[in-house]
Amino acid sequence: MDALARRGRNFTNAHCSVPVCSASRAALLTGCYPNRLGIHGAIGPRNTHGINAEETTLAEICKSRGYATGMFGKWHLGDQPDFLPTSQGFDEYYGIPYSNDMWTGLKRWKFPHLPVMRGTKVIDEVKDMDGQAELCRLFTEEAVKFIEKNKDRPFFAYIPHAFVHGPRKARPEFMAKAKTVEEAQVEECDWSAGQILDAVRKAGIEKNTFVLFTSDNGGARGLSSGPLRGGKGSMWEGGFRGPAVAWWPGTIPAGSTCSEMASTMDLMPTFAKWAGGKVPQDRVIDGKEVSDLFLGKKGAKTPHDRFFFNARNTLRAVRSGPWKLFLNGPLHNLDENLGETKNYASQRPGVVKRLKGYMAECERDLKKNSRPVGVAKDPKTLV
Repeated sequence: MDALARRGRNFTNAHCSVPVCSASRAALLTGCYPNRLGIHGAIGPRNTHGINAEETTLAEICKSRGYATGMFGKWHLGDQPDFLPTSQGFDEYYGIPYSNDMWTGLKRWKFPHLPVMRGTKVIDEVKDMDGQAELCRLFTEEAVKFIEKNKDRPFFAYIPHAFVHGPRKARPEFMAKAKTVEEAQVEECDWSAGQILDAVRKAGIEKNTFVLFTSDNGGARGLSSGPLRGGKGSMWEGGFRGPAVAWWPGTIPAGSTCSEMASTMDLMPTFAKWAGGKVPQDRVIDGKEVSDLFLGKKGAKTPHDRFFFNARNTLRAVRSGPWKLFLNGPLHNLDENLGETKNYASQRPGVVKRLKGYMAECERDLKKNSRPVGVAKDPKTLV
């Protein structure tokens, strides 16, 4: 990953849409705040809700332009037939339908074994921690096969790992060298990134392939958010701001950094443009086209004049430029105090008033322009 950052473009101000799994993935694939889609928390086995079949995903846009589309890893947008990746624009799917903690080992709720799927069929079950440790390898190997198979045509590969989500275990060769299981899983994800980049290079397509490494939320228990306050699930920067490294040899300036704000919601409209497709015109799309930021165009600025922080279905904060205002009062300046420990509200009443207006506009917009979540009529457990 360090080598990828040296040879690519590092985004220091990249955000997910919400700091939890299912909702964040819905936003990445549709370009929308997930509360606009009715997806708020984590979707588990046999859940009646999932991503609506009427939504247009990034995979569907790419597929419409002749791209091969493959998804390898953790889906988490519903495990019923209409919700699965192959019903949402992916030609191929290999992975787990929800979080790896949604299995028999989780004692708080009664779950079945964790299914491993190919397409719409369950082909294996994860029943113990040794099975958990194999997930990164399995997803990586399937992704590499997909790249090798489609090297002579356009393709879109989406590879959302289960690591470093708990329960945590890596393969023995990584566990033996690491001080903690978290470190072992990070090292194995690093190995995976190397395998995928090697596959692109071996196929001879590195100068025609865009690679992005990012995350669905900030660090959880046992992981570091660096100088950021909070982590997964929080409204602080540590919940929303995460890694984003882009690589495209000969096109993206090597060793460059972008401090302009971007979001995972921007991927759908940006990739749609590159693929020659179009985002839907009959609905609100919250993401923006950010090609100039990715490609390092001189003087490029973020197209976002505001960004909203939501927890489930509740608006909690808004950001505009360096200013971030929480609904319950505190105002932070992220340029001057990235750790969000100083409250500027009493000093900048004009900023508070403007940002409160943005939040009121957002709430009116979501009430007017939200769409129904997908609902399964007779959900069944996969295993």
